[in-house]
Amino acid sequence: MMYLVSNNEIYKVIILMPSEDRQTESFSPLDLYSHSSSPSLSPRSPFTHSEASRILTQLIRSIVDFISAPTANSSSLPPYVQIGAAAAVTMGLGYYLSKGVSSGSSSGSSGAYTFSGVTYSGNVKPLVDPMNQSRVLPDGSRVSAYLKDDKLQAFLFEDARTLYQGVRRGARLSNNGPMLGRRVKQTDGSIPYVWETYNHILERADNVSVAFRELGIPTGNEENIGIYSKNRPEWIVTEFATYNYSNVIVPIYETLGSEASVFILNQAEIKIVVCDDNAKATGLLKFKEQCPSLKTLVVMEPITDELQTSATALGVKVLTFEDLEKLGKNAKTRPAHIPPTPEDLATICYTSGTTGTPKGVMLTHANVIADGVCMDFFKHSGIASTDSMISFLPLAHMLERVIESVCFCVGAKVGFYRGDIRVLAEDIKELRPTVVPVVPRVLNRLYDKVMSEVNKSTLKKLLFDFAISYKARDMANFNIRNDGFFDNIVFKKIREGFGGRVRLMITGSAPLSTNVLTFVRAAMGCVVVEGYGQTECVAACTVSMEGDSLAGHVGMVIPSCQIKLVDVPELNYYAKDQAGEVCVKGHIIFKGYYKNEQQTKETIDSEGWLHTGDIGRWTPEGTLKIVDRKKHIFKLSQGEYVAPEKIENIYVRSKYVAQSFVHGESLKTCLIAVVVPDAEVLVPAMADQGIKGSLEELCKNETVKKAVLDDMVAVGKKAGLFSFEQVRDIYLSAEQFSVENDLLTPTLKSKRPKLKAHYAKELERMYSKLS
Repeated sequence: MMYLVSNNEIYKVIILMPSEDRQTESFSPLDLYSHSSSPSLSPRSPFTHSEASRILTQLIRSIVDFISAPTANSSSLPPYVQIGAAAAVTMGLGYYLSKGVSSGSSSGSSGAYTFSGVTYSGNVKPLVDPMNQSRVLPDGSRVSAYLKDDKLQAFLFEDARTLYQGVRRGARLSNNGPMLGRRVKQTDGSIPYVWETYNHILERADNVSVAFRELGIPTGNEENIGIYSKNRPEWIVTEFATYNYSNVIVPIYETLGSEASVFILNQAEIKIVVCDDNAKATGLLKFKEQCPSLKTLVVMEPITDELQTSATALGVKVLTFEDLEKLGKNAKTRPAHIPPTPEDLATICYTSGTTGTPKGVMLTHANVIADGVCMDFFKHSGIASTDSMISFLPLAHMLERVIESVCFCVGAKVGFYRGDIRVLAEDIKELRPTVVPVVPRVLNRLYDKVMSEVNKSTLKKLLFDFAISYKARDMANFNIRNDGFFDNIVFKKIREGFGGRVRLMITGSAPLSTNVLTFVRAAMGCVVVEGYGQTECVAACTVSMEGDSLAGHVGMVIPSCQIKLVDVPELNYYAKDQAGEVCVKGHIIFKGYYKNEQQTKETIDSEGWLHTGDIGRWTPEGTLKIVDRKKHIFKLSQGEYVAPEKIENIYVRSKYVAQSFVHGESLKTCLIAVVVPDAEVLVPAMADQGIKGSLEELCKNETVKKAVLDDMVAVGKKAGLFSFEQVRDIYLSAEQFSVENDLLTPTLKSKRPKLKAHYAKELERMYSKLS
């Protein structure tokens, strides 16, 4: 029995075993009495299911607030009271929910779908048999089971075979609806999203493309136009201006580095670069003498006197984006567009790589359109003209470009963040998007933040774990919802943090741990899919099926390609065992590396297969699991091969680890690592053990180091690492690996040679101590 005071009412709660001979739809096991002023307690009649759900919701909220809120009354409650209350509530809920008490109505219609003898009764119909998601072709490669005749799908829409055609299709479908939005401060201090329509954006793009002609930029697929900017509407205006006359757009990474930028400008012979601010334009001017082709800079903000003076002295024309548009609008001649064909280049996307000079990945319109075919998987959560997407992942990365291109094809709208990651949460809440592309590090930080709060209260932890388990059971039945009992009690604030309307969340670029992915799916109550690929196949070559709740894989082959696994004998991976190097073929394979035939031949074999360098394994369900990396492999002195990236992806699952760099040498018998701890977890955890201090101070503490190493080894053991794959010593660093300090590539991959040089003394010291 439990008494609870809430809102001036006394609730007496008795958890009883329910009668097994319940004959009606009433809910009788919960005997609840209430009064406001009278000391006598009067019973009320049995509850219906909907009333019971409402009362349970109110009850749990009250208990959570009462026990875990920082008030004088609750703070004095001993732990056993919290545990007892949590246990009573959790067991009671578990029993009632398992006996069929509704936890909320499902979103959308539900039905019974049977595949391979298994029936799924959720509100999402599986696209294919969840137990057989791919089909094996005679040559051993696999295609999606979704394909009817094994013929690869090249496009989503017949009238959108190029990006030029796609955006015009979107303008028609949306009836000239809103296309691009940004936040603009109003006189009353508010900062709402202000939208530009499809036709207005196309008109601006037309003016810019004509201005390029006025500036002497030739038409045709041989001419490259540079863009050096954060995500904003002008980026998209420039992109579609480029396509009007079959030019090629070349993004320059915001943090690519001066040496790489100079290489790109020279190799692509870029005459004009569109920049978002004076600082970037000034940075390019510093290398004008090394870049003879550069003639014009366009800046999206007012030009400073210093920039104008420097540009004039160097013989470079500089003008604002507004002036560029006016130049095109007032042009005396407006030549007819020269629309690109599907096989024309759309973009050269430079990948910095972990070593050496950047490689220019040549992607055609057909490539990008074909990668968007993966959206055909989404029948329950497909993107439509009514959708809105938040744009904050760099447009220089193809994942963002592909998803936006699909949005534009169907007439959806895209809202841009303000360019400052620190206020991204505010932008998302204001936009209330329905489509959110995201990277694992964002979701990892969300998970860590939520768990640090949950772990502060025994009740919250028990309730949270129970809610995740219950939702996971629901999701395993292909039931995706955000209106259930736990959605309102436990996860509502998390959803509201994303605006409360997200229907589709797409993640990729790095592995996402099983517990984080399950948490996000449960908390968001929407379709959350994970994809895998690389720039050389545009973005994704596999995507998980909507409603598939199994984690630990990267989905099934998308309809526009096929995948085979090739033997890697030095790592003991063989195709006959359903493992090997991931090789991809189809409409999404890039045309080659720009002006680099040798590297192209090393990456695409004579039969057209792209060799990714990643090691994959087919799961029993026909999905792909990335298990290793062929590149960056080294051999220890005892002859064992080691793939450090695989080990790093396991160690990052440790609660204390934010980043790690695993290192080994051919003359050494063991591995060591540099570890950047997760400050939000480590600092409070060590404080609970009586070790207080800043992250920098904790990194120097041997006891702390041992705690981190022990947890890493435990995580590695659980993941099945061999003893020789476990690190023997670590160095804790308070310095994050980042693009800014040149330890990460712009796609957030470790620059291993740079890391080795940066921590050379620490690595040498660890090996010396181990010897």
